[in-house]
Amino acid sequence: MPEITHGYVTANGLRFHCARAGDGKLMLFLHGFPEFWRAWRRMLVHFGARGWLAVAPDLRGYNLSDKPEGVEPYRARHLVSDIGALAAAYTGGKFVLVAHDWGGAAAWGFAVAHPERLSHLVIINSPHPYTFWRELVNNPAQRKASEYMLLFRHAKAERVLSENGYARLLAAFAEFGNDVMSAEDRAAYVEAWSQPGALSGGLNYYRASPMYPPTEADPGPAKLQLKAADFIVRVPTLVLWGERDRALLTGCIDGLDALVPQLRLVRVPEASHWIVHELPGRVASEIEAFVGRGRG
Repeated sequence: MPEITHGYVTANGLRFHCARAGDGKLMLFLHGFPEFWRAWRRMLVHFGARGWLAVAPDLRGYNLSDKPEGVEPYRARHLVSDIGALAAAYTGGKFVLVAHDWGGAAAWGFAVAHPERLSHLVIINSPHPYTFWRELVNNPAQRKASEYMLLFRHAKAERVLSENGYARLLAAFAEFGNDVMSAEDRAAYVEAWSQPGALSGGLNYYRASPMYPPTEADPGPAKLQLKAADFIVRVPTLVLWGERDRALLTGCIDGLDALVPQLRLVRVPEASHWIVHELPGRVASEIEAFVGRGRG
């Protein structure tokens, strides 16, 4: 099995820590909150052994990558630019983009803006921007499920989430009484969250986004007037969705085929938001069946 190695790449004016395995065509993996490259360690080994150059960066603001100060550097246009620059550091050709949660939000944006750069897009429990906007504006259940975002946007979020050894963040990985983390995982995640500026960097994704539940004082996404035609994804796309996700409800995938003409949607009723940890073999096999072979 290939070894996971680590290094740094300068892209879009920032220094990114990247983990990689294998050699061949690029498969780029993007994590979400509150994770870092380690979320993909099983995928790196799996695809690195099958003719792919599998690369998982720490996104801007996370773990060992640069952490720009303030909220503006975490707006969508910067995240989309990061993807293109990171990929260009490894390949001049098309690549496969695999993404979860906030990594998925950036990946959707990249696919809309730069379909010519991608051979395949794989999204795991991350809503398309138009459907998420629609659900936040129109679906009370999704607004309720997303209320945690209001805490994450608040100035007290760093204090609350770091209390008692990051207990709240660790508890998020133990939904339904099934802790997906080993003791080694928990120690690695706490170390990543404890990097100077890392918790603020991850939270600034929420603070920079216009997508959050409306309140009496702030209509939130209702201030936007989005058109579905501006968000068409013209890339072969696999969406894997753990249906037990408590934060992102299945309404987020309703009508997705109209926005993604080349869509393969796989619903996994027994999985939660953490499907990559819960069912890594299933995730790897679905991706492999969708993207085909790497080198050779």
